[in-house]
Amino acid sequence: MKKLSILLLALLSVISIQAQIDRTSAPKAGVATKLNLGEYTKFELKNGLKVIVVENHKLPVVSYSLSIDIDPIYEGDKAGYIGFAGDLLGTGTTTLSKDQIDEKIDFIGASISTSGNGIYASSLKKHSEETLALMTDILYNPSFPEEELDKMVKQTLTGIKSDKDNPKSISRNVSQALMFGKETAYGEGTSEETIENITIEDCKNYYDTYFRPNVAYLVIIGDITVKEAKKIAKKNFAKWEAKEVPTHAFVEPKSIDKSVYAIAHKDASTQSTISVSYPIDLKPGTPDALKVSVMNSILGGGSFSARLFQNLREDKAWTYGAYSSVSSDEHLGTFKASSNVRGTITDSAFVEIAYEMNRMIDEQVSEETLQLVKNSTAGSFGRALESASTIASFAVNIDKYNLPADYYETYMERLEAITVDDIQAMAAKYLKPDNAVYLAVGDVSVTKPLMEKLANGAEVTEYDYYANKVVRSGVPVGLTAEKVVANHIKSIGGEEILATVNDVAVHATLAVQGMELSMNTYQKAPNKICVETKMGENLLSKQVYNGSVGKMTAQGQEQVLEGKMLETMKYQAILFPELSYDEQGYTLEITGVDKVDGNDAYKVIVTNPIENATTMYFDAKTGLKVKEVSVSEMGSSTTTFGEYKEFEGIKYPTKLTQSMGPQMIDVNITEVIINKGIEDKIFE
Repeated sequence: MKKLSILLLALLSVISIQAQIDRTSAPKAGVATKLNLGEYTKFELKNGLKVIVVENHKLPVVSYSLSIDIDPIYEGDKAGYIGFAGDLLGTGTTTLSKDQIDEKIDFIGASISTSGNGIYASSLKKHSEETLALMTDILYNPSFPEEELDKMVKQTLTGIKSDKDNPKSISRNVSQALMFGKETAYGEGTSEETIENITIEDCKNYYDTYFRPNVAYLVIIGDITVKEAKKIAKKNFAKWEAKEVPTHAFVEPKSIDKSVYAIAHKDASTQSTISVSYPIDLKPGTPDALKVSVMNSILGGGSFSARLFQNLREDKAWTYGAYSSVSSDEHLGTFKASSNVRGTITDSAFVEIAYEMNRMIDEQVSEETLQLVKNSTAGSFGRALESASTIASFAVNIDKYNLPADYYETYMERLEAITVDDIQAMAAKYLKPDNAVYLAVGDVSVTKPLMEKLANGAEVTEYDYYANKVVRSGVPVGLTAEKVVANHIKSIGGEEILATVNDVAVHATLAVQGMELSMNTYQKAPNKICVETKMGENLLSKQVYNGSVGKMTAQGQEQVLEGKMLETMKYQAILFPELSYDEQGYTLEITGVDKVDGNDAYKVIVTNPIENATTMYFDAKTGLKVKEVSVSEMGSSTTTFGEYKEFEGIKYPTKLTQSMGPQMIDVNITEVIINKGIEDKIFE
C-alpha cells in the first residue's frame, strides 16, 4: 500500500494594525513546502486489473470508475464506431433491457454511464451491491441492440447536419486534419458515410478486443475502507478474463515547416472563427509541463489579465474573448489560440495573436505578472485537492505515465521555482507563430482576400466541413442569375405547368428538440397564405395573410402584422414568386459557384423590394434549389432541400432541414395537394 499523508493547509495570520502593513510593494512569496496529499491505496488483481482506492468518509457515497488504457485507434471508413460501442454498452444486457436498467438505476438513485473508454457508476453506499450488480452485468453481458444502434445513427446524422453549419465544429475538423493528417487517429473526422458504415459487429469486436482487465484501471472513491474495496474488487471483477490487446503505432504527422493558411465557408457569417494551432511534443509529467502551463496562462489561459484577452478585447474591442490553450499528451500535444472576431478584421486579429506570441518569446514577463499567475495556479491546485477524485486521478497518472512517486507532492515547490527566464525559454521552445495553421471560418468572400493579404504570397486553401479541399469553378461565361432561376423553374416542372396552379396544400411533420409536430401550409394564387403548426390537435401557432391583412396567433394571443413584418409576409405569400421576380421588383445577382454536399451550386442573391436578401443555391447539374440562407434580426437561418418528388407534374423537396444557431428543425413533407379548391375563409 502506498500512502500519502493528509494535506495540511497553513493559514497565515494577518496583522490587523494598519500602520504595520507596507502597501507600497507586493508581499513576497513564502517558501514553498512539499505537500502531503490524501492517502490512496493501489493493488492489482490476478487478471491484471489495477485498482486504486481513495477513502472519503464525508458522505455515504461510493463511486466506481472503470477505464481502459489503450493506444489511439484510427477508425478509418467507420469513424465513430468506438463511441457507438461505448454508448451501446449501457443500452441493454442479455438479461435486462435498456428500460429495465434505467428503472433499476432510478429506483436506487444511482448513476451509471458508459463510453468507449469504460464504465462509471455511483450510488449511496447502502446501494453499492445493487449498483455493482448492474455495472458488472453491463460489463460482462452487453447485448448491443440493433435498434439502439439505428437510433444512434439517426441522432448522429442529425448532429452532423447541425455541425456543418457550426463554425466551431468546422474549425475543429479542419484544424485537426491539418495538424495531424486525416489518415491518423488524431486527425480523422466522422461523416455521414462513416457513420452509416458502422455495424453491430464493429461495436462487438471493439468491446471483445479492448475491454480487458489487463489494460484497465478500477478507481474506487468514497465511503469505503481498503479492506472492503479489496473484497468488492475480487468478488465483482476477478472473473473478468484477461486477453492480449493489440497495440497501435502512433503516426507522427508531418512537421509544419512553414505557416499554413486556410479558410472555410460559413454562410451569411458576419464573424470569423479564427485559430492558430500546431502540434507540440509535450508529454504529461515532463519537466516542461508545468512551466508551459504557466507560460500559457500569461499568454491567453483564460483570465481577464491574459495578454490575448487584453489585446483583442480590452484594447481593440474586436471580440468578447481571445484565449490560448496547451495540452500535453503521451503521443503529441497541441497549442491553440482562438477567438471570434468581425470578419472584416480577420487578418488584423491574426497579426495581433502572432504579435503576442512573439512578445512572449522576445521579452521577459515581469516578476509581478509571473507571481500573480503562480498564485492563481496554486489556488486552483489547492481547490482541486478538496475533491477525492483529484487524488485518484493523480494516482492513475503516476502509474500510467510512470511519474515520480512524489510528483504531485512537489507541485507547489516546482511551481514556485519557476522564473521569468523559464517562461521566456518555454515561449521560445513551444510558441511557433511562423510554423502554425492559421484558419479562419467565415464568409469566404470576406475572409479570402484578407487571408491572402496575411499570407503575403503563400497559398490560401479553402476546406469544407470534412476537411476536404474546395475547388471553386468560376461562373460559366454568359450565365446570369435570371438564367439560373429560369433553369430552376424548368427543373421543377416548367412555367406552363406552374402557371396552372391556383392553390396548394402542403402537409408535413416537424422534429424539433425531440418533439414531433405537424405543419400545414395553404397557399392560394396570387398571394394568400396560411401556416398552422400543431402538436397533436393543439394549435401552437398560426400565420395568415389574405392579400392585404396579416395576422399571427401564438399561445392564444393574436397579433395584427404591420410595417416590415407585414411586407415580408406579403412576399412570402406569393405562389411561385420566381415566375414573376422581374414584375415584382426583385433584384438578382449571381455571385459565384459554391459546393453544397460536394456538388457545384450556383450562388444567387435574391433581394425583394423591401431589401430582404436571401442567398439561394441551385445545383449546377439538376437546376434544383438545394439550399438558401436568410438573415433577419434574429440571426442567420439556413435551409437545405433534398429528396425532390413529383406531385401533379411539379417537383417538391420532401426533406428539409432548417437551422438557426444551435436550433435545428427537420421537416418531412408527407403530402402535397394541388388545385383541390381551398376556401378563402381559411385565410381570414
